[in-house]
Amino acid sequence: MAQFFQIHPENPQLRLIRSAVDIIRQGGVVIYPTDSSYALGCHIGDKAAMERIRSIRKLDDKHNFTLVCRDLSEIAIYAKIENHHYRMLKNLTPGPYTFIHMATKQVPRRLQHPKKKTIGIRVPDNAIAQALLAELDEPLMSSTLILPGDELPMTDPYEMRDILSHQVDLVIDGGYCGFEDTTVVDMEDDAPVVVRAGKGDTRLFET
Repeated sequence: MAQFFQIHPENPQLRLIRSAVDIIRQGGVVIYPTDSSYALGCHIGDKAAMERIRSIRKLDDKHNFTLVCRDLSEIAIYAKIENHHYRMLKNLTPGPYTFIHMATKQVPRRLQHPKKKTIGIRVPDNAIAQALLAELDEPLMSSTLILPGDELPMTDPYEMRDILSHQVDLVIDGGYCGFEDTTVVDMEDDAPVVVRAGKGDTRLFET
């Protein structure tokens, strides 16, 4: 049975954050809030936990996972950022954007796009997510909490607990956080390309 933590959305209780991070470090799969929707997360180095997330969402091996990072300096450890893209990322993080970059050697190969060797990176503007990342001191491997057959992410933590209590280790109730996708921006080439329009403003990328 999954544990269930009610964490304050603006002033997260450090005791609960530390307990959540302990669960992550021990191989647990957690449901946590972001600035766009609830997400599934696990330790970046835990292959078994990643496969559990893949099973929950019924994802194939071509799915792109995302590394959820604390800030821009942490992004630079896992993604190759061109100088002319740096200012753009600085202006848009934290925020509801996922940026696709070439992965560095710090990213496990199983998390990279199998052909392009890219990785999705984001920095959420959410106090609970930021507290988890600060305590963990490394990125969370993450995927939006959309169940197979659904078009939108789950929004009710109590429903998440009822449906997924035997498939995850922790549900964090951080209040309502929305049900929109992030805006996905491909940064592989000089000119950024919007791959998916979501909560983040796409007008910034129009030429």
